[in-house]
Amino acid sequence: MPHRNALALAFALALLLPANLRAQQATSPQSQPGAISKTDRERALGILDAVSKGIQERYYDPKMNGLDWNAITSNARTKIVTSNSLNEALTQIAVAVDSLHDSHTTFEPPERPYNLDFGFEYQVIWSLCFVTRVRPGSDAAAKGLKPGGQILTINGIAPDRQNLRSIHYLDYVLNPRPTMQLEVQYPSGDKQKVEIKAKMSLSPDLAYRLGAGVRYDVIRNNENVRDRMRMQWVQTGDIVILKLPWFFYGADDFFALSGKIRKAKALIVDLRGDPGGSVDTLKYFVGMFFEKDVKLFDKVQRKKTSPEVAKHEHSIYFPGKVIVLVDSESASAAEIFARVMQLEKRGAVIGDRTSGSVMEATSFYYGSSGVDYGAEVTVANLIMTDGKSLEHHGVNPDEVALPQPFDLESGHDPVLARAAQELGVTISPEAAGKLFPYEWQKD
Repeated sequence: MPHRNALALAFALALLLPANLRAQQATSPQSQPGAISKTDRERALGILDAVSKGIQERYYDPKMNGLDWNAITSNARTKIVTSNSLNEALTQIAVAVDSLHDSHTTFEPPERPYNLDFGFEYQVIWSLCFVTRVRPGSDAAAKGLKPGGQILTINGIAPDRQNLRSIHYLDYVLNPRPTMQLEVQYPSGDKQKVEIKAKMSLSPDLAYRLGAGVRYDVIRNNENVRDRMRMQWVQTGDIVILKLPWFFYGADDFFALSGKIRKAKALIVDLRGDPGGSVDTLKYFVGMFFEKDVKLFDKVQRKKTSPEVAKHEHSIYFPGKVIVLVDSESASAAEIFARVMQLEKRGAVIGDRTSGSVMEATSFYYGSSGVDYGAEVTVANLIMTDGKSLEHHGVNPDEVALPQPFDLESGHDPVLARAAQELGVTISPEAAGKLFPYEWQKD
């Protein structure tokens, strides 16, 4: 998803929190204005202090992007003191952290004891937000929500590239609620206003995965194990289509893959929806496509700058033609791979402009009365070999290719079909859409 924006997050909170507070007031006398307990207020202030200090000590830029960090945290303290609920107080911490305008620096509040599944997925395609999938049997399906519909508003907010990540973070992590209000317009011109009820389930223990953080936890809860953890490949004629759902694979995985694709003349690397992952995986994968060592980027840390180089991997080298597919949810390591292939003139990139979420991050956590909280924080900015950062900019494809509302509704994949055509292989959009069938996580 696109990078978060402090103003977008603050705007979303300004619209959504009052309604949420009204709902709380209607159901709980303790949620009346000013009814937040002294203990909860002190807990929120303690969380603010710990998170603020942790970020200030670890953030790659000691100048904090030119911000007056003390003033920002002081302002958050003032607002916490006047907050009407613990949720509202924690929100002030999120807004303070978000002011850094950094895709990989995020407040991670105490984990909720439940997960919410609204039964549908959505993403930005170029500049508009569309429903991409609806889970059979869900409340969303029962209410008539359909793939291909343009989402005009989510809980009263018009989604776009700049604020979609903030909306997602607010609805699933910071202030999750059991219902979601949507306004959708279909290609026919018909509009639909609908309230979607979430399916709630108890949260399992979630292990931290370096470089993924909150955003990946959300994706992890929505996708089947097969789609989120396994490389998949199909061979059509002389080309192989490889789908990477993330960048968490080791040498053995790529060695096994190389044996399967060795005789292919061309490879389509599908990184659509890939949120990134491990730098080590990225380096190993890049090394698969070059007969020389390749510099990926300069890693700009707080105290030093150092080059990151992918070594040539002779045993798994693939000499054939390469096309990379990306979309607005291709992030982090997936974006770096696509841009390296462009800069080194090794392969063409087809699809949508990528997320623009490219930093290197780590996480830290604290515990308070058995409640864990913390933050994901950027420890390095990554400058590509053209001297530019992909953060907030993303990768512009060599050829823009986008699914249309009809394709989303029917499950067609014209982007993959176009890539195959470029390699001299004919695959219909309908057939392309069936190559990697999506599987919802089993209940």
